[in-house]
Amino acid sequence: MGLPYFRIDGGTRLRGSVRIDGAKNAALPIMAASLLCDGEVILHDVPDVSDVRFLAELLTKLGSEVERRPDGSMRLVVRDEMSSHAEYDVVRKMRASICVLGPLIAKRRKAQVALPGGCAIGDRPVDIHVRAMQRLGADVDLVSGDIIAKAKKLRGAEMFLGGPFGSTVLGTANAMMAACLAEGVSVIEMAACEPEVVDLANFLNKCGASISGHGTPRIVIEGVRELKGCEYRVIADRIEAGTFMVAAAITNGDVKIENCRLDHLVAFADRLAAIGVNVERNNDTDVVTVSSSRRLEPVDVTTQPFPGMPTDLQAQLMTLLCLADGNSIVTEKIFPDRFLHVAELNRMGAHLRKEGPTVIVQGVKKLVGAPVMASDLRASAALVLAGLAARGTTIINRIYHIDRGYCRIDEKLRELGGDIQRLEADD
Repeated sequence: MGLPYFRIDGGTRLRGSVRIDGAKNAALPIMAASLLCDGEVILHDVPDVSDVRFLAELLTKLGSEVERRPDGSMRLVVRDEMSSHAEYDVVRKMRASICVLGPLIAKRRKAQVALPGGCAIGDRPVDIHVRAMQRLGADVDLVSGDIIAKAKKLRGAEMFLGGPFGSTVLGTANAMMAACLAEGVSVIEMAACEPEVVDLANFLNKCGASISGHGTPRIVIEGVRELKGCEYRVIADRIEAGTFMVAAAITNGDVKIENCRLDHLVAFADRLAAIGVNVERNNDTDVVTVSSSRRLEPVDVTTQPFPGMPTDLQAQLMTLLCLADGNSIVTEKIFPDRFLHVAELNRMGAHLRKEGPTVIVQGVKKLVGAPVMASDLRASAALVLAGLAARGTTIINRIYHIDRGYCRIDEKLRELGGDIQRLEADD
């Protein structure tokens, strides 16, 4: 089997409707949280992306039975609690594997988790995860690339989870999951407020946890003796929704986006409106129609923790600004090195200049198709968007990155009229 790549012939205006899948970044910690539960967990709207498959493989090695059912739902049941070792051969594929740390310590009193891999977008240390487990009473060591944690009993504690670039989503998730089965009350200060954290808390509460304050910087968890399984639907993927909003705008299209939580995209929608993109919610539903004017205005953009502009939509929005009439400034406050897409966009005729954590975007009249290389998940999406708008043919290699977080993106774009093909090259 050859290496897959995308061939995109740009210039087609996207039209029609598309449904957004469940959020990968919500589904992964919820799947990990099933390790805490006695009984069956049924999850709906879990996207069929490679990151989900990697975590399902890891959970299977940790003694869970994971079944993707014909109706698209996922069933998870813990069958064997003997293993607490999340080995490197699986963990290296995806940094979100770190989210099994909290559940393993809480339920099995021990965890051995390899330091994770994932996208090459800059330094993302795990020290905050370790600090949270230590605050709850676990002994934690780093041995031969593995985090090894043990605890006879976890006790509730107050903890501050702020880092150099703000709060941490997975660190908050790990602390919250571990605290659910700790003895006493835990308080997380400077907790992440992202919708994915709220979704995890809602799932845990449905399983019998006692969590309050989720969605604010202060989360309070009252420990309980046990958690039961439940049936739950994962929230819509705000990053996939934002990506398709840009796809509509950059092709001067007209696209109806279903299962789109606009309340999760307030800052992003604000920037789109400033650029000249029309975003209309249909009658208090989760259906949004996106179209754009022919002239795009330049804007300044700064990524921030929720409810600010999402870092996971920075590359996509920068691609749109490449075609704005003037100069824009994009500043990255979450992952300052998250600019690997800049060089590839310049290959397609963009005028981008990186200065530290900021990129100066000088708008151009057109982008031109070229062979480019995907470097991480969201940069891959940005290159697809550029290819849709470019004149000529764009070849995107290493598209396994985009398959980590987008389910059938090429098929969805074709249904909207995009000329995109998934092909295979020789090794």
